[in-house]
Amino acid sequence: MTQWNNSVIMEFMLLGISHRTELKLLFFLIFLSIYIFILFGNILVILATLCDPILCTPMYFFLRNLAFLDICYTTVTIPKMLTNLLMEKTTISFVGCSIQMYFFLFLGTAACYTLAVMSYDRYVAICNPFHYTAIMTKRICILLVSGCWVTGMSVSLGQTVLIFSMPFCNSSVINHFFCDVLPVMKLICAESYMNEEVEVILMSVLIIFIPFTLISVSYIHIIAAIIRIPSVYGRYKAVNTCSSHLTSVFLFYGSAMFMYLRPKSNWQPDLDKLLSLLYTVVPAMLNPIVYSLSNQQVKRALRKVLGRNTISQNT
Repeated sequence: MTQWNNSVIMEFMLLGISHRTELKLLFFLIFLSIYIFILFGNILVILATLCDPILCTPMYFFLRNLAFLDICYTTVTIPKMLTNLLMEKTTISFVGCSIQMYFFLFLGTAACYTLAVMSYDRYVAICNPFHYTAIMTKRICILLVSGCWVTGMSVSLGQTVLIFSMPFCNSSVINHFFCDVLPVMKLICAESYMNEEVEVILMSVLIIFIPFTLISVSYIHIIAAIIRIPSVYGRYKAVNTCSSHLTSVFLFYGSAMFMYLRPKSNWQPDLDKLLSLLYTVVPAMLNPIVYSLSNQQVKRALRKVLGRNTISQNT
């Protein structure tokens, strides 16, 4: 077998979503439409929550941050995927691959911890409603979001450096549509098997297990508080304030956990691509819908933003 090493590999080849040429144009149109919808939907959420004074609360501050992360998170992968669907040469440089993985992990980790912070916000709002404004001050909100971003930067830097410092011996062909962790790690030399296992475990703990545990602890307290609410309307209102966030958590963590926590022997390229689409594209596409359909305040703010745009175009 021809041997490669990360000191001589200049570029990787991305096989993409499908090998069939006749399907590439169809996939291009589908994912271009999805990407435009993601940009448009999340930008609208950001503008709506900024323009309406009623929505200048910690919950919507965190929602704006999540929407911005969704835009950046999908921009790391989808444009390159769209370009490769139209081109014969579907390569990415060694440095470009490491940069793409870094930002993918950075933004994905920041989104995971942002979801954890949002669960803490709901915990304070439901379990300590009278102290909510005193606890969730503007300074605390900024510190929490900054912590999410710094954690994302630190974790992704360590993970990326660890992966790309290993020797690549198996091939330079990545059977994926972007430089995801597992497909790239499959190219690492067999001698580095233990390092590979440690990498998966470390990534799973830092990116998935810790924030998901924080979310679970918050919702255990939330459920206990909701049960103690005497009125049916009060319980319904409390559950309604958490429904959008819970939906986002299930959308993101469901596929991500199945992707990274299953045994290595069950890794399958086609299934991995599908799961990657589920946790990279679907949550970012559905979050604007989830947070607008179940929230009358957001819907009202969206109507204001769209109404202003319509008036400005008419004038």
